[in-house]
Amino acid sequence: MKFTAEQIAGILEGTVVGDPNIEVFKLSKIEEGTQGSLTFLSNLKYTPYIYKTEASITIVNADFEPDKPISTTLIKVEDAYEGFTKLLEYYDRIKSFKTGIEQPSYISQTVKVSESIYVGAFAYIGENVILGENVKIYPHSFIGDNVTIGDNSTIYPGAKIYSDCIIGQNCVINSGAIIGADGFGFAPTKDGGYTKIPQTGNVILEDYVDVGAGTTIDRATMGSTIIRTGVKLDNQIQIAHNVEIGKNTVIAAQSGVAGSTKIGEHCLIGGQVGVAGHLVIGDNVKVQAQSGIGRNVKNNEVLQGSPSFGYTDWNKSYVYFKNLPKLAKTINELEKKVDGNN
Repeated sequence: MKFTAEQIAGILEGTVVGDPNIEVFKLSKIEEGTQGSLTFLSNLKYTPYIYKTEASITIVNADFEPDKPISTTLIKVEDAYEGFTKLLEYYDRIKSFKTGIEQPSYISQTVKVSESIYVGAFAYIGENVILGENVKIYPHSFIGDNVTIGDNSTIYPGAKIYSDCIIGQNCVINSGAIIGADGFGFAPTKDGGYTKIPQTGNVILEDYVDVGAGTTIDRATMGSTIIRTGVKLDNQIQIAHNVEIGKNTVIAAQSGVAGSTKIGEHCLIGGQVGVAGHLVIGDNVKVQAQSGIGRNVKNNEVLQGSPSFGYTDWNKSYVYFKNLPKLAKTINELEKKVDGNN
């Protein structure tokens, strides 16, 4: 698929400086640009590459003015990074545009669908499912009974959505993700065993939620596990039953949130973070990678460590942690001197 500089400028509402008819058909980093590729320059430390790049078109900020000759055609926009991102989204929509129902697949006669949906081969869609406009369900996906999926949401190959779950509009559920598996609920018995507690709730994803590959979100014991609007979950994350995650919170890979914990809005949680159950995490909280959260957290806290404590205090403490052998040696020498003087 080819685009001219003039077409790209039209999409981005930008201005062409150079050849408006030059075409591109691939993307590249600015330092790796070749003929026929499109790149961008937003970070000033990469400016020297714009004089060397062989990329046919480069998106730049509107105020960029080269101080040496360049061979690449420029498209000037207000924000080069934002413009390039917008273009990627546009390209992805075109590339992934599919409609129709492939065979073999199973769609219950009680499913409510629109003509704009796409269902890939070997997909299964159960009873009383409601699919919105432009929903895309890729091959080998499973959609259980009574599930609702909102407009423009995409379910990638092999994802599973168990019964009664609700997926909002413009959501993305990546391959291997499982939405609505049973929460981890077992009651101990007198003989030392465990009896399974039925998990009768569901999972609700509000709008614009992204769920990474291999991530699991468990259904509630009762009520709902709720992922609020704009939440972004990386790959291989575990969200337990009855958890609630606030709007626009981002969680990196391999993190886990135990049951019934409530996480606030606009939080940033690093990779391999563990959050214990039945906690309340405030808004705008930042948690550094590999931290362990075992207490309630107030708004705006920044945490690190396991068990975690204040990020600034952790950094100060680390200076002493790594010097403990030297400190111990110094103390031993001082003790010997004191003993010798006595």
